[in-house]
Amino acid sequence: MVQGAQYERELRHVLAGLPEGVRAVTRSCSESERAQARLVIERPFLVVRAAGSGIEGSGDLLALRGDICFPIEVKTSKEKKLYLNGRLAEQYSALENIGKKCGLMPLYAYRLKGVRGDSWRIFRIDTGKLEGRLSILARRIPTCPLTKNRRPHLIWEQGLPLHKFLALVCRKTEQESKSFETIQERIVSESEKNDVETPDWMKGFIR
Repeated sequence: MVQGAQYERELRHVLAGLPEGVRAVTRSCSESERAQARLVIERPFLVVRAAGSGIEGSGDLLALRGDICFPIEVKTSKEKKLYLNGRLAEQYSALENIGKKCGLMPLYAYRLKGVRGDSWRIFRIDTGKLEGRLSILARRIPTCPLTKNRRPHLIWEQGLPLHKFLALVCRKTEQESKSFETIQERIVSESEKNDVETPDWMKGFIR
């Protein structure tokens, strides 16, 4: 239990964008992987510990930001496969049900012990049709794989690495990028139309 709480805290510090937390989990990663993970420092989540709240389907953590929200169930193991039997199957069903009722995309964060590099993998629970940005993110996050008996379980190699997940959820949306490009185009257009030198304050917006 103590060790489980340690890894839960590790993930919580990363999602909250704490620089020391991001450094700790990416220490043995490549520079490219560290750069992707560091994006969360600029766009952090409010992370609430939900364990022990008595609310089925809340997961261990609840990560919230203005545009998205995820209930997250944290799992750790020395094995690359984790079967969701018994109580773990009940947890999965509760997360699935709350996701369908509330239009959420519950996640599993699976940490493999004793591995170098990015030791976390992210999976999502398929809860049917999603709306807004969640529907876009769902295309990039793998669902929990199924056994031959069609029961969900976790296979570490099939998950999305945490640094890629952070890059995915922390990058600018397409709408934000288009808005910025529109500002740039207007600045250039106005400068050319008036045939005047671009003011210094505008130059910072032009690539």
